[in-house]
Amino acid sequence: MAVTREIKCVNKTDRYDPHERILAVGGQLPDGSQWKMPQQDVVRAIESGQMGFIVSVKGQTVKVIVATSRYGNKYIKTESDGEQPNNLLSLYECR
Repeated sequence: MAVTREIKCVNKTDRYDPHERILAVGGQLPDGSQWKMPQQDVVRAIESGQMGFIVSVKGQTVKVIVATSRYGNKYIKTESDGEQPNNLLSLYECR
């Protein structure tokens, strides 16, 4: 069974393209320690089935999925987002 982590923060690039804006995501483990992963590693973890990721949005838990841009670039977004990963981009900046 895959480990599930909740994403609570993001690091963004200075690019305006929503598919290239997320550099890394992070959160807190049950023991209180912090974790952070580059977006590419999150994509690989989801696709391999090793890990799953969720985000809490307005009291609802939504699953993070891998999407592919029209140019063939893989990125992460929540199931409830359209083409742009707005739920993730609205999170606080990771330290």
